Amino acid sequence: METTRLSSEGQVIIPKALRNIHGWEAGQKLIVIDTGDGILLKPKKPFPETTLQNVAGCLKYQGTPKSLSEMEDAIRQGVAEQWRGCS
Repeated sequence: METTRLSSEGQVIIPKALRNIHGWEAGQKLIVIDTGDGILLKPKKPFPETTLQNVAGCLKYQGTPKSLSEMEDAIRQGVAEQWRGCS
């Protein structure tokens, strides 16, 4: 287990050994997820550039439309379920 500190500017140094294991270099974009009892950092993976024509119609949802709030709740629930499975 490694420890680090939070700077007065909100910066955290990720130990070099962990950066090397994950292949993270300076400038790596990270997704920050609040897990309730801590923070999870995951690398942001770039998506290939697409157009609406490339992806339109690929999701064939037949139910009633969901609100943005309902979608955000479902994402939060999915992240929480994945996090519980890792501990």
